[in-house]
Amino acid sequence: MFGMVRPCRHRLGERFTTEWMAHLCGLCLALRGDHGQLARVVTNYDGLLISVLTEAQSDRSGALRRTAGPCPLRGMRTASVAQGEGARLAAAVSLVLASAKVRDHVADGDGLLARRPVALAARRVAAGWGAAGLRSGSAVGFDTAVLVDAVDRQLGIETLAGPGTPILTVTEPTETATAAAFAHTAVLAGRPGNAGPLAEAGRLFGRLAHLLDAVEDLAADTEAGAWNPLTATGTSLAEARRLADDAVHGVRLALREVEFTEPGLAHLLLVHELRRSVDRAFGTTPVCASHQPGPYGQPPQQGPYGQPQQQGPYGQPQQQGPYGGVPQNPYAGGGNPYAGGGGAAGGSGSGGGFGGFGGFGEGPAPQPPKGRRGFWAGCGMFWLLCCTCKLCCAKEYEGPWSRKKREGCCRDCDCDGCDCCCPCDGC
Repeated sequence: MFGMVRPCRHRLGERFTTEWMAHLCGLCLALRGDHGQLARVVTNYDGLLISVLTEAQSDRSGALRRTAGPCPLRGMRTASVAQGEGARLAAAVSLVLASAKVRDHVADGDGLLARRPVALAARRVAAGWGAAGLRSGSAVGFDTAVLVDAVDRQLGIETLAGPGTPILTVTEPTETATAAAFAHTAVLAGRPGNAGPLAEAGRLFGRLAHLLDAVEDLAADTEAGAWNPLTATGTSLAEARRLADDAVHGVRLALREVEFTEPGLAHLLLVHELRRSVDRAFGTTPVCASHQPGPYGQPPQQGPYGQPQQQGPYGQPQQQGPYGGVPQNPYAGGGNPYAGGGGAAGGSGSGGGFGGFGGFGEGPAPQPPKGRRGFWAGCGMFWLLCCTCKLCCAKEYEGPWSRKKREGCCRDCDCDGCDCCCPCDGC
């Protein structure tokens, strides 16, 4: 999965999480149904926005959902998934843009693609995806030539770009492609009057996609000596942030001109989550003061009257005295030369008693790390983690090959647990 709009299920809530997953699975199954199993690897978070926008404008009397069979990525559960022309248009756009991305990596000689046999195979796959996208686009009345043309122009623009070239010159092909895709959702939904503002929203969305990709890749590209639009044009991060903020604001204004049947999920993704994507790329994700994390990333616990509760040496809430104060340890502060910072004698402080040596204090001694799993055992464990959804939902799981402790995808989200920092003024 790839894409810049990666919402956290804790922010989406139960209703919108179900809808978002319906579009994600609908895109994946549309790719499989029309183009085979291999095409499912181009499923991406941004592509499903096409399906979301189509449904948000469509008449609810039609059949917008179907029940899909069990899938290993859903823990072998059935699910209600999006269907219809929106999902097929999303599949066509995803295939064409993934084909372009592969060809771009081949041209740059990235990683394994620097090897001639791998590059030849990748070119064949990319050509197949491009042709498949053309067929799917034609089936829903969308001319993918605008996407192919944008991709072909991109390489030439990048070749000519240099210091002083406006960064918006480099992002223009992406803007044109996404504008066409967004505008066609209005045609599929039978609301041609929405095509203009949706084209504007798509143009700015494409600008953001290009800018944020450049920002996120800047350090790696600089280290590897690879081409990056910001470096090539001499655009500063401050200027890139200004353009990104303007684009987010422009998307919000453009969506106000769109006539939706049910705007909830589209508004959440293209207003709320797009802002968070910018903050995440620039490393400025806002966190409310009342939700600052604890010492090891845990949310702070509240005291009896709503104030943040004081933390112990390892993040545990400290015991309260009879009048709300923290009880004093008679052995702390020099009274007991062996006492740690705040623990009772022999207790659970960082160095108190025998606990600091892991042998006789709280908890067992640390266990030596386990060895790596073999290739086939690791493959089996990987599929087990997929089928039980632990890769995305578990607070912590053991790596299938390395056995290292890892966190589920939802633990990496930038969820702050409140809406008071939301810049939206039109909810």
